[in-house]
Amino acid sequence: MDRYKKGYSIAIVSFAGLILAGLFTLGWMMSSNIMHPTYTCNEEHFIYCDDPLQLGLSFEDISFQSSDGNLLNGWYMPAKDSDKVIIFVHGHGADRREGMRWFSAVHQAGFNILTFDLRNSGENIRSFSSMGYFEQRDVDAAVDYVQQLKGNQRIGIFGTSMGAATSIMAMAKDPRIEAGVFEAGWSNLRDLYKEIIEQYLKIPSFPLLPVTSWILELRTGMDMDQVNPEQLLGQIAPRPVFIIHCTGDKLIGFSHGERNYAAANEPKQFWKSPCETHARAWQSDPEYIEQLVVEYYLQHL
Repeated sequence: MDRYKKGYSIAIVSFAGLILAGLFTLGWMMSSNIMHPTYTCNEEHFIYCDDPLQLGLSFEDISFQSSDGNLLNGWYMPAKDSDKVIIFVHGHGADRREGMRWFSAVHQAGFNILTFDLRNSGENIRSFSSMGYFEQRDVDAAVDYVQQLKGNQRIGIFGTSMGAATSIMAMAKDPRIEAGVFEAGWSNLRDLYKEIIEQYLKIPSFPLLPVTSWILELRTGMDMDQVNPEQLLGQIAPRPVFIIHCTGDKLIGFSHGERNYAAANEPKQFWKSPCETHARAWQSDPEYIEQLVVEYYLQHL
C-alpha cells in the first residue's frame, strides 16, 4: 500500500511539474512574440510600402537619439512656411510607413510631418519592444527633435494601435504636445492580453497572464501595469484628444475605444468607424476621415 501511495505521489508531482513547465514555456513564447514581433509591410493595411516619393512628397532622412541611447531613424516632410508639425507613431509589428495613408491630406493642410521607426522597428537596431513602456522615450526624443532642430512650435501627434497607447502616455506627460489623434489604441494592456488569451487561445487567462507578465517584466524591465493609457487620458485636458476606433475591431476591441473616450476630459472627439479590421479607419472612408482629422488639427494647432 505504501508503495502505491508513493507511486501516486510521484505521478502527481510529475504531472504538476509538466503543467508548470508547459505554462512557463507558453508564457515565454508569448513574451517573445511581444518583444520580437515580425515586421512586414502589408499593403492592405499600410496602403503604401515605399517612401513618401510614392505620394509625391519630398522628404529628408533623419535620425535622433532617445534618452536611453537608442538611435531612431525616420523621415521629415517640410511644409512651406509652417511651424506646425504632426508626429506619426506606428504600431506593434509596423514601422514608419504605417501612417503614410494620412500624409497627403495632412501635408496639404500645411503641416510638417515627422514619422519614425520606434525602437526595435524598421531600420533601427534590433532590441525588444515593450508595448509603449520604453517607447514613450522615443516619442519624447521626436518632440525634442522637431522643436529644437526643426523649429516647430506647434506640435500634434497621431498614434496607431501601440502607437496610440504610447502617444497617449507621452502626451499626458509632455505639455509640448498640443493635440492628439489616437487610432485603435488599447485602454489597459493587462486587460487587452486577458482578452487575447481568452479569445484566441480559448483558455482562462489565469494563470497564463500573470506568468507571461512576470516573464515579460523579468526579461525587459517594464511594468505592464504602467502601460495604462486609460489612467492617464484625463490628465491631457484642457488639450484636445480625438479617439478613432473600428466598431468591429477584433484585435483591440471597440470597448477599448469607448473606455478611452470615457476617460478623456473635454475637449474630446470620438469617431466610431464602421470597419471590421484593426486600425483600418482610413480604409472605411478615406475622404471623410481625412477631413475630420485635418479639421481637428487646423482647429487646435
